[in-house]
Amino acid sequence: MANRTADGGSPWRDARLPVADRVGALLSAMTLREKLAQLVGVWVGADPEGGDVAPHQSELTGDPVDWTEVISAGLGQLTRPFGTRPVDPVLGARSLASAQEQITAASRFGIPALVHEECLTGFAAWRATAHPAPLSWGASFRPELVRAMAGRIGASMRAAGVHQGLAPVLDVTRDYRWGRTEETIGEDPLLVGVVATAYVRGLEDAGVVATLKHFAGYSASRAGRNLGPVSIGPRELADVVLPPFAMAVRDGGARSVMNSYSELDGVPSAADAGLLTGLLREGWGFTGTVVADYFSIKFLQTLHGVAGDEEQAAALALRAGIDVELPTVRCYGEPLLRAVSRGDVPEELVDRAVRRVLAQKAELGLLDPDWSPLPESVDSLELDDAGSRTIALELARESVVLLADGGGALPLRPSARVALVGPLADDPMAMLGCYSFPAHIGVHHPDAGLGLEIPTVRDGLRGLGVEVAHAVGCAVDGDDRSGFADAVAAARDADVCVVAVGDRAGLFGRGTSGEGCDATDLTLPGVQAELVREVLATGTPVVLLLITGRPYAVGELVAGSAAAVQAFFPGQLGGRAIAEVLTGAVNPSGRLPVSIPADPSGQPGTYLSAPLGRRTGVSTVDPTPAFPFGHGLSYGGFTWSKPVVSAAEWPVDGEVRVELEVRNTGGVDGSDVVQLYLHDPVASVTRPVVRLVGFAKVDLVAGAAARVVLAVPADVAAFTGLDGRVVVEPGEIRLRVSRSSADVHGELVVDLVGGVREVAHATRRWTATALVEPVRSGGAPERVEPAGSGGAPGALAGAAAGEAAGA
Repeated sequence: MANRTADGGSPWRDARLPVADRVGALLSAMTLREKLAQLVGVWVGADPEGGDVAPHQSELTGDPVDWTEVISAGLGQLTRPFGTRPVDPVLGARSLASAQEQITAASRFGIPALVHEECLTGFAAWRATAHPAPLSWGASFRPELVRAMAGRIGASMRAAGVHQGLAPVLDVTRDYRWGRTEETIGEDPLLVGVVATAYVRGLEDAGVVATLKHFAGYSASRAGRNLGPVSIGPRELADVVLPPFAMAVRDGGARSVMNSYSELDGVPSAADAGLLTGLLREGWGFTGTVVADYFSIKFLQTLHGVAGDEEQAAALALRAGIDVELPTVRCYGEPLLRAVSRGDVPEELVDRAVRRVLAQKAELGLLDPDWSPLPESVDSLELDDAGSRTIALELARESVVLLADGGGALPLRPSARVALVGPLADDPMAMLGCYSFPAHIGVHHPDAGLGLEIPTVRDGLRGLGVEVAHAVGCAVDGDDRSGFADAVAAARDADVCVVAVGDRAGLFGRGTSGEGCDATDLTLPGVQAELVREVLATGTPVVLLLITGRPYAVGELVAGSAAAVQAFFPGQLGGRAIAEVLTGAVNPSGRLPVSIPADPSGQPGTYLSAPLGRRTGVSTVDPTPAFPFGHGLSYGGFTWSKPVVSAAEWPVDGEVRVELEVRNTGGVDGSDVVQLYLHDPVASVTRPVVRLVGFAKVDLVAGAAARVVLAVPADVAAFTGLDGRVVVEPGEIRLRVSRSSADVHGELVVDLVGGVREVAHATRRWTATALVEPVRSGGAPERVEPAGSGGAPGALAGAAAGEAAGA
């Protein structure tokens, strides 16, 4: 049914007119109730008795909505029609189209609802591809592949009738104990910003509105507690927390932002006009919509205590700049209607929000006269297609990190007798993050099944011809040690034992990692560490396999192992990718997006710290990690030439080039990651010892070499100065070409020359840009994959990529 009404000739229907004119014509014809209807979502089918996929859902969902009544004046958004319970994709798309027909027929103007869904690890729908979790994106150091993944996710959402995705998460990891660490991309703002911006571009290019989460400071809560208060200084906020959002707004073109649940220095983000309007809109020029994280407007009353009732909560949020209340109508319905009608809230604030909502609907084509609620080719809708699986597999491969490899146990020898033990050795859920559909929703509907083929590590090894002796040993959590004996026996009879331990993703206490699953320390959950020690005691060489949502303090366990591998919830094909790394079918190329701590206790610290945040002589606590940010090994090896810089003097508004040659001398195809860090020895405010300012992932066949050139703008040296301005200061700078944040290959000393220069948001250059060129040998070019190509290096990579469709 096309979207045509009796007033089909109205200006707002005319797609030839400017969006502002169309919106203005429509707004002028609307009543207050019709305007407010555009500022709310409705969550049909949310279960207050046990759905619990959002904080306080059971308390705040309330009675089922009166559908006829709620759509009579129009509707702003539909909340998660696919992501609330398992539904066949084709039937779901047809049901959604039917709901849209009812919405357009019920109100005077026939405006469709904008439909949103979660999409952090793929379209959060039954039978949709479950991609690797964001920490895996960061570990891949491959933003182009993340962009391709997001493009596939967006295409599947758009094909189902969905317009907005609630992703990506741009929170920079500050405390690994925070349960949502798995949803972050890493602990470095540049890595987070570059990778998240790539995701935003992929989703937006597919025609789906990307929503930046969570603005801002959510990950810096005290003691890593979910929704905990945040007390950080304005400089940490400006230089660590905010840059990824600024990059994704300006360079990614994100059209929506979601507020954080947290409060910054006593001001909840949902009521912070300085943040949501002053900085985001007036400072950065953002023109899209700000949507409320679920129930966060009501939380101004119930959790933060800055509003006495729902009317006051609505007034605070609307003044601050939240345009749409999600997930369902609560404060922006009757309470806001009463407040505006009494004159307590100016109707101009309502109009401001409605203009933004209608403008976005116009951009999406929802106001066009030929809009149809039924997507094309709906009957052939497939959410887990071969192309998506191929990308999921490649990203999983590139994200696996080889932490240590000193005992000759890896790659596994074809003739070796292998024991595979541990709670995650043969568990498909071990591959999935908390925002994947099976972990987020499917656990409440076990009769529906996973909806996907998710090979385990055991399946992956079997698929590569490796038969294993298997024993579970113990659960992820709990204190049951009754399975230890079987695991020890399997290990004792093997030539090598792979011990798979780590996390179970879940929400609000149902997992060891995920939203609301915070940790008091960084010890492996349950008795898993004891299991590893028991297996180590057999004397059989051990490969420690960690599949987690956060880094754990496992230095002692790694030290006793022959090798150690880290994966961060690598998605539905992660079991296959891990098996390929273990057997050498794929040469590992992942690098740590978070440090692996040495000590499980106390407040964790990321690598991005000032001198006094590191080991000192004035404290007995040594925060030096067991494995630093950016660390990762490969089979074989790479040699790097001595780096050179193009000039000794670096104008404060100029650029220098750092150059080196990388050669694959290891005998197998592989990838290496050149990382560039900046050290500012003397500045007007305390600076991190080092921070990442650029990187290049270089793919080389055995024996090949590449010239890597990093063009470094002076803007990367910028920071928030004493007066609150972002400035580049003259003085000595040290550029460190490194294999990790702690493994420096070469240091280049340059002088920033000129006066102090203020850096504007509109022109700021956030990162060095990389050029990777093949080094010619014997007159012919070497075969070098372009940096960031997303290719999967390794002996079986080409064949494996082609086989992904049948995985």
